[in-house]
Amino acid sequence: MKRKTKGTPKRKSAKKRNLGKYKSGLEKNCADLLAESGLSFTYETHEYMLLDKFRYPGTYLKMTAKGKDLSDRTDSIVLPIKYTPDFVGPNGEWVIETKGYTPSHHDFPMRWKLFLRHLIDSGEPVPALFICKNKHQVEQAIAKLKELGYGKKRSNKRTA
Repeated sequence: MKRKTKGTPKRKSAKKRNLGKYKSGLEKNCADLLAESGLSFTYETHEYMLLDKFRYPGTYLKMTAKGKDLSDRTDSIVLPIKYTPDFVGPNGEWVIETKGYTPSHHDFPMRWKLFLRHLIDSGEPVPALFICKNKHQVEQAIAKLKELGYGKKRSNKRTA
């Protein structure tokens, strides 16, 4: 007699799902739809520095995942906060971020707000921004980009 397995079945890895360089099915769908619509884009190539690294001069003790005791991080370097959007149009004119399910403890909402502040403070023209959770929303974003005039007289080149 066959034993019942507990829990949900394991998901197939990106390689097994034929996603290529994309990390999710939604990212692959978005790339395919952008290419079909004639919009030029790059995939995960633009990195924005939201907060530079710094040194905290005071006493700083931090919990660790593995140890019971606090770790002394006094006078150590605090790593920078960076953000790499999924899809960026030519010259950073627009950004599409694909987000499927995000757990409540995920750091993306804070990172996104820092990204918005960075764009405002940069003094450059602000791009059109889209956060899409499904294929329908990706289609809506592409329609809005075309409505705004993006994709006209541009090549159908994918760069990454």
